Amino acid sequence: MNRDQLTVFAVNSYQTATAFLQRFISPAFDLAVRLWIGLIFFRSGLEKIKDWDATVFLFAEEYKLPLLSPELAAVFGTINELGLPILLFIGLAARLATLPLIAMTCVIQFVLGASNPAYDSMEHFYWLFLLGMILVRGPGLYSLDHLIARRFAVPTKPFLT
Repeated sequence: MNRDQLTVFAVNSYQTATAFLQRFISPAFDLAVRLWIGLIFFRSGLEKIKDWDATVFLFAEEYKLPLLSPELAAVFGTINELGLPILLFIGLAARLATLPLIAMTCVIQFVLGASNPAYDSMEHFYWLFLLGMILVRGPGLYSLDHLIARRFAVPTKPFLT
């Protein structure tokens, strides 16, 4: 095998491997990310409803969010943590569902973390990157968003022409 044949073989092998990853592994990875990040928030929501009085107390004494009463903040936080992950799990309005979770993560890291080192965690940045991935790339092939888009596809103009 000469050098040109070896180069063609290497390029074809790379393209075949890349196509395989894109077709089969990427959608599975997108689904895994949605499930994993959704579970983090869903489990937190389940903890909040186990003892509602303790949850309100935490929002009154520990979390102390500006502009919201502890009761209202507890309700909003719990609804977000229980409802939005379900949208991520099934991939319905997934990009939209990430926005409140991104905001919540930013509040945890930058508002609560500024006043209490216990909330200043590198893990929150990982959450932000994964939520950002869903926001930017979409929920992937294994999602209701994909099925709906495929069923009701409307031709669009390119963003940049």
